[in-house]
Amino acid sequence: MTHSIFIDGAAGTTGLEIADRLQSRTEFELIRLSDDRRKDVGARREAINDSDFVILCLPDEAAREAVSLVGNNSTRIIDASSAHRTHPDWVFGFAEFRDGQREAIAKASRVSNPGCYPTGFLALVAPLIAQGLLPADWPYTVNAVSGYSGGGKALIERFGNEADVGFRSYGLDLGHKHRPEMKRHAGLIHDVIFAPAVVRAYRGMIVEVPLHLKAMGLSASAPDLLGALQDHYDGSQIVTVSDGSPVSELLLSENDAATDRLELYVFSNGEADQVRLVARLDNLGKGAAGSTVQDLNIMAGLDETAGLRL
Repeated sequence: MTHSIFIDGAAGTTGLEIADRLQSRTEFELIRLSDDRRKDVGARREAINDSDFVILCLPDEAAREAVSLVGNNSTRIIDASSAHRTHPDWVFGFAEFRDGQREAIAKASRVSNPGCYPTGFLALVAPLIAQGLLPADWPYTVNAVSGYSGGGKALIERFGNEADVGFRSYGLDLGHKHRPEMKRHAGLIHDVIFAPAVVRAYRGMIVEVPLHLKAMGLSASAPDLLGALQDHYDGSQIVTVSDGSPVSELLLSENDAATDRLELYVFSNGEADQVRLVARLDNLGKGAAGSTVQDLNIMAGLDETAGLRL
């Protein structure tokens, strides 16, 4: 069976990465609009309603508009924007982070793909909170760096024009749009303190959650957290969990290859009471296009790793 797909926003960074992962897939047929028609509302409406699946790679308001153009009960949507990530009527498209999530995605007509930074944070923290090893009422801090492709064409151009800039910290008003997503899907009481930055690497991302287990009043130690994460992701072809041995540093390079893998680490001190939970992923891979294609595979009843770069 061949499924028809329309990528609304196919000319953007994420849209191009998704199309690249689908180009050799015989299970899917891409509906394409010419450059002079891709912003035409009537042409988009027709393409959306003629498709089995629609993938939205748009700014938030444009994504909401695209959803309003659906005039049938058969078109299924995966939204890669942040427009619907906390919407109660949309299924959160992170298959691995919670028991039953994969099954919910398979049945859904509306799936909101997770953000790149929340993917790292939730992969580390959500299973541990669900198992009672970490508290839901702790004020968590998230430190993260990403490749500049995550900012789209505008930021890619800025880094191209500012060759002397190697590190750009932002979100200094503590109001980054990913914070509600982290809070809701981890089941937190408090907002996270989120400190994002962009570095001179095209792709890649490192997300870190530091913990002082003794100061938090927890009986759990680093091996407990490691074991719980390993059990949770056991059998995954996409997510790996390690204590980091013998890793002494984690790197992002300017020319890292694309990957849809997600690497999780539990680093700790000798007493195992100070911990750095770390996720390394490709912001354009598992953080965007890779997870979108994974959700598409699940919704279409196919091998969820088909077409992924593993």
